[in-house]
Amino acid sequence: MSIRCTAMARKGVIALTLVVGFTVGVTGCGGGGDDAKKPHASASVSKGGGSDPSTQEGESTAPLAELKGTEGLLLRITSVQRDSGGFVTVNGDLKNDGAKSVVVPPQMSGDETEIVKHGLSLGGATLVDPKGKKRYYVLRDTEGRPLTTTGLGTLQGGQSLPVFMQFPSPPPNTTEVTLQLPTFASASVKISG
Repeated sequence: MSIRCTAMARKGVIALTLVVGFTVGVTGCGGGGDDAKKPHASASVSKGGGSDPSTQEGESTAPLAELKGTEGLLLRITSVQRDSGGFVTVNGDLKNDGAKSVVVPPQMSGDETEIVKHGLSLGGATLVDPKGKKRYYVLRDTEGRPLTTTGLGTLQGGQSLPVFMQFPSPPPNTTEVTLQLPTFASASVKISG
């Protein structure tokens, strides 16, 4: 009987993980976003790709941080939100600030095989807690897919793309962290929530 309960529990955990991974994937594509557990991540991501671009543009005029990358790429951080589920969601816009088309550098995905095999993403991003002296890597689902915007490719001159990244939450007393992304300058950001 205990083997049967264990098997049923594993199936439940796998199903839950797949549902969460699917929900985050849909949210990262600009769809969905009505998940009650992640209102902050969904709301910010869907604003940039949907019906209210003026609100997102208004927020992006005063970003929390701007990270400059190679070839005119600019990552503007619009929110860093701690969720009660034990993670931190970073929302922003990846913009080609130049006039020519730019291919998103593959280094942004990081160098971990599990992440890289799922395509171009922001999987190489980390949050550093300077007080606690800890580094937090992008979360992954059970199949190794990073919980970030994926499917990045070429950005035309002036094009902007809403992006997100999810990390394990630092301790509640940590309110400021450093965001790092390969090929970009680092920036200090405050966690809200």
